[in-house]
Amino acid sequence: MAYIDDPQTQKANMDYIRTSMKEPMLEKDHEFNLARRWRDDKDEKALHELVKSYTRLVVSMASKFMNYGLPRGDLIQEGNIGLMQAADRFDPERDIRFSTYAQWWIRASIQDYVLRNWSIVRTGTTAAQKSLFFNLRRLRAQIANDGNDLDHEGRQTIAEELGVKLKDVEGMEQRLSGGDSSLNAKLGEEGDDDWQSLLADERPNPEDVVIGMKDGQTRSAWLGKALKGLSEREQTIIRQRHLGDETVTLETLGNELGISKERVRQLESRALDRIKSSIGDMVDDTSQLFAEG
Repeated sequence: MAYIDDPQTQKANMDYIRTSMKEPMLEKDHEFNLARRWRDDKDEKALHELVKSYTRLVVSMASKFMNYGLPRGDLIQEGNIGLMQAADRFDPERDIRFSTYAQWWIRASIQDYVLRNWSIVRTGTTAAQKSLFFNLRRLRAQIANDGNDLDHEGRQTIAEELGVKLKDVEGMEQRLSGGDSSLNAKLGEEGDDDWQSLLADERPNPEDVVIGMKDGQTRSAWLGKALKGLSEREQTIIRQRHLGDETVTLETLGNELGISKERVRQLESRALDRIKSSIGDMVDDTSQLFAEG
């Protein structure tokens, strides 16, 4: 379904299109001279003249993407971005006309815009998906010219034509067959239920949350008691090595405590063993030490 602009926007678009079509075509030598002036001297007047002369190319290419339901003005604007990128990278010494070189940049810019805005769900993240997105409708119309849906043989033909996997064709066909729907849309004409009500809530239920909080508090109490059985230096090591937001290195702790990092490692290992032993004495079942994931 094509996007329809309001009358004022339509007029602005048509004015721009008419102006673009009136821009004079450039002779090859003059075109290359403008490109050199921009490349070598950053002459903005030369760039402006070069780009203006080929806005008609942008308009022409943008019109080919009108069936994706996006604003015409936006398509043209994105094409102009591609045109500017082409002008910035164009090398006249390669003896290729600017229009030939710019086509790729204009098309790529417009296609990227279409892929980003055709749906709220990102479509075409790989080269194969992009090729399918922009060619599937055309090939499907050629193969299924009787109006029927594609069969397995037709999908296989498209896969071979575009050099993609059959499953990619099937996935893109399904993706293009349906539009975006709101989760707040009603399930039927009558009734108050919406699609959102069918989504499963994967969060833990309130009972599990309360149990988890209590278990966490119990484990914290066990750890607190075990820490009290350590020396002040050992507590410092355990807190900074295991209980802080960021792990402090052995070397940093050694400098802080005035001992070698190897000594810090030894104290850390001994303290951890004492903590495990202390907590083990507090519980009957060691499985209680671990939260259920």
